[in-house]
Amino acid sequence: MKVEILFPEFCNLYGDLKNADYLRRCLPQAEFVETALYDDPAFLTEDVSLLYMGPMTERTQEKIIEKFMPHKKRIHQLMEGGTVFLFTGNAFEIMGRYIENEDSTRIEALGLFELYAKRDMMHRHNSSFMGIYEDTTILGFKTQFTMSYPIGGEHPFIQVKKGVGLNPSCKYEGIHYRNFFGTYLIGPILIMNPAFTKKLFAILGEGTLAYEKEGTAAYEKRLQDFNNKT
Repeated sequence: MKVEILFPEFCNLYGDLKNADYLRRCLPQAEFVETALYDDPAFLTEDVSLLYMGPMTERTQEKIIEKFMPHKKRIHQLMEGGTVFLFTGNAFEIMGRYIENEDSTRIEALGLFELYAKRDMMHRHNSSFMGIYEDTTILGFKTQFTMSYPIGGEHPFIQVKKGVGLNPSCKYEGIHYRNFFGTYLIGPILIMNPAFTKKLFAILGEGTLAYEKEGTAAYEKRLQDFNNKT
């Protein structure tokens, strides 16, 4: 198994790079590749089981879109072929149609999902979140300058129970298509949600939760705290 961590020197906001550290502990037998922004990604020429990319600045988003645009066909091929993607924070926005600035100018994105993101750099959104994916409650946090707006062909990931979805009017959070998981949730999501992480490992066909007892106890305590909030 090969796991590629995309652009960790830039896509590392809010401590979400700990998702990658946790994966290393859960998948000690896997080969991990860290790809720098100005290197060619391994997934272009090699078989990769899991692609992880975390939150980034808006300028980095634009650089990654420019880097990935010539390889859009390959990325789509991997998605359709069942490669697991986990994109957290604003990383998944590069997969939509475009990102809109406050002055209504647009950065054209990869167009692999039918949604767009809208920036509001003077107002950061911060909130807690709880929702349902299949039979599992997902917990997390949000800190972002953007919201996303589906424009057809929706692929819901997490049904909102408490908090805000892709935007304040959306009933779901994130994108789930085949084995692509994109979410604004930070935390990091894999450490905060052991049951979801197990589902991810079931798709991969291997992986054992590190610190499962401690992680599950922490999850149960957070879940209790979330449920007690009005």
